[in-house]
Amino acid sequence: MTTPSPAGPPALPQFYEFDAPRSWRAIDLVSDLHLEASRPRTLDAFAAHLRTTPADAVFILGDLFEAWIGDDARFEGFEQQVLQLLQEASARLSLAFMAGNRDFLVGTAMLRDAGIAALPDPTVLRAFGERVLLTHGDALCLSDVAYQRFRAMVRSPAWCAEALARPLAERRAYAQQMRSASAETQRLQRPEQWADVDASAAVRWMHEAAAPVLVHGHTHRPGGQDLAPGYRREVLSDWELDVADAAPRAEVIRLSLRGLERLAPSGLAAAP
Repeated sequence: MTTPSPAGPPALPQFYEFDAPRSWRAIDLVSDLHLEASRPRTLDAFAAHLRTTPADAVFILGDLFEAWIGDDARFEGFEQQVLQLLQEASARLSLAFMAGNRDFLVGTAMLRDAGIAALPDPTVLRAFGERVLLTHGDALCLSDVAYQRFRAMVRSPAWCAEALARPLAERRAYAQQMRSASAETQRLQRPEQWADVDASAAVRWMHEAAAPVLVHGHTHRPGGQDLAPGYRREVLSDWELDVADAAPRAEVIRLSLRGLERLAPSGLAAAP
């Protein structure tokens, strides 16, 4: 848990509220699919879920892509393939997207063409008589001070404008460098060393949002945990179905009148 600085805890974000239509019966929550051309099985599993889920909506809470280098990439190669998949899915489902740390450059053009609604981070989902706070999760990893400084820099309008002004090929090369550096960092660390959300900050968010449950991704630590009396978090699984020497991972959290349920994606035999 991070000790607040003498200046006090970080300022609270604005809590956007999303009211689910009364006709909806279920909403699927997913995150951290990290889609890229080298992960075809993960893409196939996501495509199968979008085609067969009985839910009325799928909310993607960040890191749908391993890297998104700008909406002008959506007409090429793998990015175009994913765009077509999302277009097909949005014809039968309501899709919503919240930016993650890998795909915060997803813009209005991509969302418009894919038929996806934008979800601010954080968002209070009001559905089935519940208030559930949704976030990607990285903004709450306060112990990683270096990352929080980096996050503030790259989310600034000036940085984004400068990055998107660079040639597409240059952005692709830079994204590959960043992916390689991230993979090396993760290789040198044990999973328990990865940054986790600050429990006191998460409870403060939930208290201010009047939402007793927080759902987030980012940390790759799937499971539920009581953070304080009356406040609980549920962490979404990342999706990884392409590494031969690793156990496959893929999970959906479904919200319905029955509450929150952890499920395998439609088409997979059992949850990992």
